[in-house]
Amino acid sequence: MNGDYHVHTPYCPHGSNDPLVDYIEKAIERNLKVISFTEHAPLPKRFNDPTPEKDSAMRFQDLPDYFHKLKELKKEYEGIIKINIGFEVDYIEGYEQDTKQFLNEIGPEIDDAILSVHMLKDKKGNYICLDYHQDSFQELVIQFGSVERVYEHYYDTVKKAILSDLGSYKPTRIGHLTLVEKFKQLYPVEHDFKKTINELLHLIKSNDLQLDLNTAGIYKPFCKTMYPSPWVVKMAQELGIPLYPGSDSHASSGIAKGFEGLQVYK
Repeated sequence: MNGDYHVHTPYCPHGSNDPLVDYIEKAIERNLKVISFTEHAPLPKRFNDPTPEKDSAMRFQDLPDYFHKLKELKKEYEGIIKINIGFEVDYIEGYEQDTKQFLNEIGPEIDDAILSVHMLKDKKGNYICLDYHQDSFQELVIQFGSVERVYEHYYDTVKKAILSDLGSYKPTRIGHLTLVEKFKQLYPVEHDFKKTINELLHLIKSNDLQLDLNTAGIYKPFCKTMYPSPWVVKMAQELGIPLYPGSDSHASSGIAKGFEGLQVYK
């Protein structure tokens, strides 16, 4: 628990404008040894961001500045805290080749990366951002016919992400495995999906991947639990899957938020 391995930055259009140095200083204040900046990687150029403000990810034109500033900060804080330069990469069904090309281009310059599913392809072939808003989740429920089928489609997409060929720079950590639970208090399910998740965990293990132990869900008003859920964490531990804590912070004040409760998983 000596690092925060899922941190966003002022380059995120739906985050805060807190300077990078504020995140780093907060990490030091909280006695962390590592901070991984994993900004939302630019979406494929031919992909149409389905969110109203088109603000799901950083812009391609900001990449040079992102790398430059973080490399400078790595030098400045050398010996004080380890700074990883990385990305949270979206797995988008049907855009695997675009993502692979992007990773091949930036892969040599990064230290860390997370592979996450935020975008689900609906029955009409359109994409909906799963966690954008409760209304977008409701749209998925309407499209698929039930909450259970949304969960099924989400986990099926996660499975595709795990098995996808994204090249030698494919991210080694799966982000917020149970993100589909973000609105679970509004849209409860009777099925526990234990069999499905157990299968996913075995695939993660057999593909030498890691899990993002993401505390952000604890603070979401309709979730109140981390991603993945505690019972999933225990299953992952039994399989020996590496777990990396991440606050998914979009503001410096969120660094290591919720980590106190993770001590039980040591």
